[in-house]
Amino acid sequence: MALHKGRVTLPSEEGFVAETKEMMERWGADAIRDSDGTKLDEAVKSLDARIYTAYFPSRGHNEFIEQHMEECPQIFLLSDFCLARQETLEIEFLKPYYRDQLEPDYIHDPKHYWQVTDRTSGDLVPASDWDIAEDEHKVMIRGTVPWHEYTVSFLAYIQWDPVQMYNHITNDWGDKPHEIPFDVKQPHSNAFIYKTMKQWLEQNPEVDVVRFTTLFYQFSLVFNQLGKEKFVDWFGYGASVSVAMLEDFRQEKGYALTAEDFVDQGYYNSSFRIPTIRYLEYVDFVSRFVSAETKKLVDLVHAHRKEAIMFLGDQWIGTEPYGPYFESIGLDAVVGSVGDGTTLRMISDIPHVKYTEGRFLPYFFPDVFHEGNDPVIEANGNWLSARRAILRKPIDRMGYGGYLSLAYKFPRFIDYVEKITDEFREIHEHIQSSKPYSGLKVAVLNCWGALRTWQAFTVAHSLYSKQAYSYYGILESLSGMNVDVQFISFDDVLANGIDPSLDVIINAGDAHTAFSGGEVWKNAKLVELLREWVYGGGGLIGVGEPAAVPHQGRYFQLADCFGVDKELGFSVSTDKYFHTVTEQHFITADQSGYAFGESMRSVYALHGEVDILEYSEGEIHLSANQAGAGRAVYIAGLPYSPENTRLLMRSLYYAAGREQKLERWYAANLNCEVHAYPQQGVYAVVNNTNSPQRTVVYDGDGNSSVVELGASEIQWKPIH
Repeated sequence: MALHKGRVTLPSEEGFVAETKEMMERWGADAIRDSDGTKLDEAVKSLDARIYTAYFPSRGHNEFIEQHMEECPQIFLLSDFCLARQETLEIEFLKPYYRDQLEPDYIHDPKHYWQVTDRTSGDLVPASDWDIAEDEHKVMIRGTVPWHEYTVSFLAYIQWDPVQMYNHITNDWGDKPHEIPFDVKQPHSNAFIYKTMKQWLEQNPEVDVVRFTTLFYQFSLVFNQLGKEKFVDWFGYGASVSVAMLEDFRQEKGYALTAEDFVDQGYYNSSFRIPTIRYLEYVDFVSRFVSAETKKLVDLVHAHRKEAIMFLGDQWIGTEPYGPYFESIGLDAVVGSVGDGTTLRMISDIPHVKYTEGRFLPYFFPDVFHEGNDPVIEANGNWLSARRAILRKPIDRMGYGGYLSLAYKFPRFIDYVEKITDEFREIHEHIQSSKPYSGLKVAVLNCWGALRTWQAFTVAHSLYSKQAYSYYGILESLSGMNVDVQFISFDDVLANGIDPSLDVIINAGDAHTAFSGGEVWKNAKLVELLREWVYGGGGLIGVGEPAAVPHQGRYFQLADCFGVDKELGFSVSTDKYFHTVTEQHFITADQSGYAFGESMRSVYALHGEVDILEYSEGEIHLSANQAGAGRAVYIAGLPYSPENTRLLMRSLYYAAGREQKLERWYAANLNCEVHAYPQQGVYAVVNNTNSPQRTVVYDGDGNSSVVELGASEIQWKPIH
């Protein structure tokens, strides 16, 4: 039996009422929800709980959209790169894609909207030099240059909702209908969406909370010819494209977007790509439109005395929760999938809502809940990573999704979730929404800034690639650290300067990405502002290739601040003498054996005053430098680990010149952390591992004591 009740949402399904009631009691759930693939029957809905019902405004009505297939959402796609060996070339542009998902748009003139590109020269092929064989989905190009590569950028209709497709494949739904999406921008679909929403609200009076799962435009998720994901970008606006959207944009902005603005040489404007002004204006245009249309739905929900919440995960494009239009929607809450501490903070920091909710992992699907697998392993890892962030900025509610009947077959999992739901409520009881102690104010600087708060370095929601995990670890470390974090853009700095309340700025990422900045570092004003700030006493941390672009004999444009630069092969004839390691330093005082992930090659010191803290294989992976009254730290890569979290924390305090303040609400054992809530007069000592830990703990005045912690234990103590 749960020690308390509330703050927990339980998934359920038809014919599972007795078990649902039991799980409500054990987990202390006060709300019940359905999931994609499940429904709640009347017996379940009659239980003593708030009822969440998933609502899909733009899918699940094939009887409607089959009469208006021209109103499916659209997307610009790129064919394979094809090599011309003679002066003609045929390209089967649909070959690398899954036919059940996509249908080329032959309704709107391809000669106007499609593009054929010589990818070797970068030139567009005139429309007069190519034709289409619609029955074969081929483009025939005349006058090609032998040994040049060509592509076709084509407009296609999305005829199978990508998330339902994913769930269909994952759960082996067999003959279950493929749900066809429709586009709120189109006249019939727009009218249908609001008409059916109103009817549904009138027909479902027992529903307390309408859970929009989600709204109108899916993030970019396209499958290959084998039915596997071809590319996925959780931030991609590609599937919001339609001829109507393009024409409205042209009329408002005075210029027309082209296929290349979306295909973007095959990068599809991923969040790693430095956004063009044209693309940013399109993102803003769609966000303004989607927010206005969403507000109409939310107003309908409120008129029927129900709450409206949005799932931040599927068709969420255009509802940027940190964007300028989100507040105008009037949503009551946002719920999102919690993959780790970073994604939890992405949800919990969202402004302008009454509450936030996290859907924890694992999802109750058969890919996890099957014979021979132990779902407790994933649940435990998920909870421990998220808990660090909860102790800094808690979500208001937690829950799970999927088939409760699957999870019910795993008693150890049921027991474990009972434990953590109680712990979640206990955290709330102790901190009472009070602000935790923070020793520093830190900003992450990139192209996206506050618009993509806690969303940097992400490929898909809570997932990251080989090229990104060395940077994503920065966010994961910060998500549970005793510092205040904000996200700023280069445009913010250029327009407004640097907030004097900041202690440290972090710039991280591979060169030429949106996160490092690329060509923006050729802007002399930006470099001036950062240098003036550092030399005046500010702290700077660079990870990977910070401030990197080849320009005027430098690669790191703030190399003078960092005291290091990267060899590109242009200056190998210039000797590099400085490689003596500084044996004792504040940053490395309590550990060694760092992991730099994919790391960075050929970084060298500019002068002998640089503190080289890790040097191996002829290159620097960790260093510190005094620059005027300020300091800068260089790190080759920072994947998440307790060791790297401690490395980053010590680097932050060193860069800020606050070394003497580090041991305030601090645990000497890096597997433990301390979170203090002065307003409530309590602090928590936390064991982030599944093994017992012993640690020296420092209070707010630097006084120390020894604490023994059981596996993954939290101990709450009064502040004296």
